[in-house]
Amino acid sequence: MRYWDSSALIPLLVEEPRSEALRLLAAEDGSIAAWWGSPVECCSAIGRIRREGGLTVDEEDRTRRSLDTLSESWTEIEPTADLRSLAARLLLNHPLRAADALQLAAALVWSGPRVAGHDFVCLDERLRFAARNEGFNVLPESGGPRAPAGKS
Repeated sequence: MRYWDSSALIPLLVEEPRSEALRLLAAEDGSIAAWWGSPVECCSAIGRIRREGGLTVDEEDRTRRSLDTLSESWTEIEPTADLRSLAARLLLNHPLRAADALQLAAALVWSGPRVAGHDFVCLDERLRFAARNEGFNVLPESGGPRAPAGKS
């Protein structure tokens, strides 16, 4: 199982330059762990893509249904007071947005005390850097030049 940030989930749902590589990663492992707030971040990104002309209203509806189906199959890391405290600590150590700190905190809760050997799938460069510094193996090998999904 790998932990997936919202920036990596969006290309599973909407065709983007990195979609094929991320679909291969998802198929290779078959199991996704994601933060409780990931569906909200993904809905934000899907709405932004539609507003920018990348999806029709019907495509947006289908994509949201696909997100619902995907989220029913993943392991969801629930919001807790410990996760919130961990996210606040991460903000002291890394130049992250609040939602990214919550994402990384959720990944740390998921991995347990031994982060080494756990995969963090993400395309957001700032979050990739922080995850790598926390000890995660960050995938794909290169995040690529793209704006972070779900940050609208």
